[in-house]
Amino acid sequence: MRSLFPVTDQTPAGGPEAASAPALTGVPDRAPAPTADRAPAPTADRAPAPTADRAPAPTADRAPAPADDREWSLDELADWYAYPETDRPVLRANMVSTLDGAAMHEGRSQPISCPADMRIFGTLRGLADAVVVGAETVRQEEYRPARARDAFAGRRAAAGQGPAPAIAVISASLDLDFSLPLFTEPLVPTLVLTGAAASAERREAAEKAGARVLIAGEGRGVEPGRVVAALAGQGLKRLLTEGGPTLLGQFVAADVLDELCLTVSPMLAAGDARRIAGGPRMTLPERFALASVLEEDGFLFTRYRRP
Repeated sequence: MRSLFPVTDQTPAGGPEAASAPALTGVPDRAPAPTADRAPAPTADRAPAPTADRAPAPTADRAPAPADDREWSLDELADWYAYPETDRPVLRANMVSTLDGAAMHEGRSQPISCPADMRIFGTLRGLADAVVVGAETVRQEEYRPARARDAFAGRRAAAGQGPAPAIAVISASLDLDFSLPLFTEPLVPTLVLTGAAASAERREAAEKAGARVLIAGEGRGVEPGRVVAALAGQGLKRLLTEGGPTLLGQFVAADVLDELCLTVSPMLAAGDARRIAGGPRMTLPERFALASVLEEDGFLFTRYRRP
């Protein structure tokens, strides 16, 4: 793996055929690849300059690129993708897309992914306080709780984080199987965010299963901006959304997405697969700033953030 941007003294010259590092190894468990709802891609019109209530953007070169003649360690990846140091919540999304814009193949993201993408996926989870996911993804993938990983234990303890990120499920109907391990076997309680008018019976069922219910909307539905505030109110400020596209689209339209980590897969899928984000149409497309690009085996691991 090598850094293409920001350009450093470790960035090899000569284009794609230049010597590249050995493939990443030690692929961690990727969350059951989210399907049609992997994670909506945030694209909301944001102010060109950060304001007082925006989290400061991390510097593009905060972590030096490891040398080309060896693989990147999980610790180096964690430094590279570290959240900005701020007291404000930061919402990051992680998605994968083919060259022609497909966010999945036959309903799953894994066919268009690769081991390095899954390794970065695990690193992003290892840095997060909470992983935000849509109910449809949970239902289709039988989502499991995040696990503790030795590679991130010291870093998480130093940051005052729990052993693993909490999974935060967004659901208006609370039509969820509360007998799943996600609710019965988590290291840290699973969170369920819903609206104030959601079924009292289903809320009680969630709490009996061990989940913590948070209200993030006045009606039955959830308001994306209130999701971030509700989680921050629980002390969860390093947020990662894994989808799906509907949820990501809502975050984009609500202008609450701070960063997008997008893997560009060197594949063509055609067909009618969904894009990484769906939902409300933006009045004007919002532009994000390129923070970094890593490359391995033709895959590009990009990171964009609000200017």
